[in-house]
Amino acid sequence: MRVRTRFAPSPTGFMHIGNLRTALYAYLFARHNNGDFILRIEDTDQEREVEGAVDVIYKTLETANMTIDESPLVGGPYGPYIQSQRKQIYIDYAKKLVELGGAYYCFCSKERLESLKDEKGIGKYDKHCLSLSKEEIERKIANGEPYVIRQNIPTKGLTSYDDLVFGKIEVDCSDLEDNILLKSDGMPTYNFANVIDDHLMKISHVIRGSEYLSSTPKYNLIYQSFGWEIPQYMHLAPIMKDATRKLSKRYGDANFEDFIAKGYLPHAIINYIALLGWNPKNNEEKMTMDELISLFSIEGISKSSSIFDEPKMRWLNGLYINELPFDEFLTLAKPYFDKSVIKDKYDYKKFGTLLQSRIDIFSDIPTMVEFIEDFKAYDIALFNHQKMKIDRDVALKSIDIAINCLENHNDFDNTALYEALSQAAIDNGLKKGQLLWCVRVAITGYEQTPGGATELAAILGKEETLRRLKFSKTLF
Repeated sequence: MRVRTRFAPSPTGFMHIGNLRTALYAYLFARHNNGDFILRIEDTDQEREVEGAVDVIYKTLETANMTIDESPLVGGPYGPYIQSQRKQIYIDYAKKLVELGGAYYCFCSKERLESLKDEKGIGKYDKHCLSLSKEEIERKIANGEPYVIRQNIPTKGLTSYDDLVFGKIEVDCSDLEDNILLKSDGMPTYNFANVIDDHLMKISHVIRGSEYLSSTPKYNLIYQSFGWEIPQYMHLAPIMKDATRKLSKRYGDANFEDFIAKGYLPHAIINYIALLGWNPKNNEEKMTMDELISLFSIEGISKSSSIFDEPKMRWLNGLYINELPFDEFLTLAKPYFDKSVIKDKYDYKKFGTLLQSRIDIFSDIPTMVEFIEDFKAYDIALFNHQKMKIDRDVALKSIDIAINCLENHNDFDNTALYEALSQAAIDNGLKKGQLLWCVRVAITGYEQTPGGATELAAILGKEETLRRLKFSKTLF
């Protein structure tokens, strides 16, 4: 059988990290096996649908470089690929399932259903309408009485299946409820629509979150009632915010769009998400999409939940940024330089040279260049460096040496500045590290800066560098 996987999100907002990982694993598994990756929009719960959410799904998959073989936009032989457009299909199959004995009409009122619940609001449907005769059902329908179609689950026995990740899953039928398959408005529930669609679209492997582990036996009973082949299942352990809480868009946890806005590279996000629950078995952490496809295997998927560690993703993103061709780095970095204090004041390309190897995400840029504008009186205790044997006297001497050197030096290229100041330090009995440390603090007013003294002086230029050195001297 040809491998066919699907990603079937509900258009209820931004792409959550857990959803994106499900899509990614379905994509990687399909591509690894030379199969098809299908996008289906599950919009039967239209009250929760968010305007524009479908576009977000398309944009996210495109940005993440996951190509789609069949979808509402691409088309395909098993469409339509939007569930709300398949309403009549579900109605026809629900009625057929009734004929096969796998489901039945239910006319119970809300009041009767409420009466089945205990004081905690928990109750299980009692199959009351299963005993209705064919004549009674026809009469009620003819009278226009509202109804739903419920699944007819056996009251005894076990139902089981083999999950590719978790192994054999077994559930007692007595623990399952006759859930609604078709609502009174003719729209299907998830429980029914996904079974019909997965069968008709010839999905070979269903990949989804482990919250569906225990309900999958209900879906299999529907397959069995129709006499259909059951797909293989691959359930994924959750991604956790910490040891006790799952990541959830309901609680405002970051989504793909948020991370892109922060200045993460799309493939760095995808690379990191791939490792949340999957191990390539070769200890590699940084992988291209082609490498992910080549290495992906069911054996590497973990049964245990994984914790989303943004610092780890930052580190991985930093590796990708550092490897970018410089022109591409500048193109991606410019919007962040434009949001910073250097806009229209300094050549951002010079800062690009300085920062490419020093940032992890592009949104670090505005903060890392603040020192350029934020130059004012500062505590000269910043100069103290016990290990380098720098005190007040060494700092003041270094500033004087630097002023004398640079007033007679016109080549403000980084290399030329480094050579000139290093020689000046040696000629005046200082170590070059001592002088350069003091110059860096004196022209920035910061203990830590994104670059050394001569790199920063080259950006500031001769006039501004000397102005800052002379101002710093007045602080002693």
